[in-house]
Amino acid sequence: MKDLKYLYYFEKLLDDAKNELVREAKNNGRICVAAVCENTPEPLLNLPGAFSVRLRAPRTGSIEMATYYMTSFLCEYSRALLERAIEGGYSFTDCIITPDGCSMLNRCVENMELLKTMEGEKYFYEYMEIPMKADDNGLNLYVLQCKNHILKPLHEKYGIDISDEAIRTSVKEHNRVCELIRAIGDFRKEEHPRITGYEFHIITLVTYVAPKDLLIPMLEETLEELKTREPDQTKYRARVCVVGSEIDDVDMIRLIEESGAYVCADRFCYGSLPGRNPIELNDEEDALTQVCRQYMYRSQCPRYMNQDKIQGRRIYVNKIAEEYHADGIIYEQMKFCDPWAYERMVGTHVMRDDYHYPVLSIDRPYAAGHSGQIRTRVQAFVESIEIKKIQGGGKL
Repeated sequence: MKDLKYLYYFEKLLDDAKNELVREAKNNGRICVAAVCENTPEPLLNLPGAFSVRLRAPRTGSIEMATYYMTSFLCEYSRALLERAIEGGYSFTDCIITPDGCSMLNRCVENMELLKTMEGEKYFYEYMEIPMKADDNGLNLYVLQCKNHILKPLHEKYGIDISDEAIRTSVKEHNRVCELIRAIGDFRKEEHPRITGYEFHIITLVTYVAPKDLLIPMLEETLEELKTREPDQTKYRARVCVVGSEIDDVDMIRLIEESGAYVCADRFCYGSLPGRNPIELNDEEDALTQVCRQYMYRSQCPRYMNQDKIQGRRIYVNKIAEEYHADGIIYEQMKFCDPWAYERMVGTHVMRDDYHYPVLSIDRPYAAGHSGQIRTRVQAFVESIEIKKIQGGGKL
């Protein structure tokens, strides 16, 4: 297929946390709000005069210093972030907000603060408590935490407008990005997709790590380009839905596709499902409550422990697997990630036994794109799906 005009540019943006668009926004006097978890509502971080960046540690090498402070039994994502912070890689940020989606990320940010890795006259570290059950009590907690740990410090420290009107303005911009990403992602449903899973991962990932308003014109042009792009007629050997924890390693999806499996759906942290669902607002209720409610109820994070949420996570995986015509499911988990360790184990059995999908279950390091072991396992999984098709169908 013909190369997408902005793909190389997007890849270059992902090479450095302080990328070109981040520098442009900072030079224009905007406040950079760092986040480390999908449970921090993005529209509240992208109010007029501010922009959000989900932290990554591209080109991670040694994480020995972070391991010294955090031990080797915590996930490599949290250790890689701390290592990069110690190196000074996040000095461009003006604040950082972390929810207790997992204790490891909290320990990571606490160490950043104790080691004074990011400092400034107005710099602040905030720690949010988020609900473990999606109900009215959980919503009240979520709204209060967002007020106290996002809106209030942004206004008091940097004078950011936190009015209802400002939140609605931010939601409108957020929704435009979501609409574009979902429209681009819909091309993955085609028999001969005109965009690879790797390309889509790059495009989606960049919307988490750069100012959204600066990306929108490029995303709009990319969507128009795809409408007339001629797809390859060679079919992938299998179509898979990738489900699990944080994936910001740009080579992870490429590894899977080089092994013969087309990544047709992305239900993982940093993915578009459901992370790039638009937020619907009405005029009868304040915008903050509506944003928090939709984030809480649509979240597929294993942090949520009520039965509706637990069962709903598998129902959701089945739904997107059917919608995107997946032949199998890959459950992946960052090694030592406690929430996804349980979810991966149970989800693997449920999707295989109750929904009858072929399932590959793997744990992985933070930078897994060059793992020979994972490549071998994916190749074997693809072959097993092909054998099942020959024997009489995609599902078991």
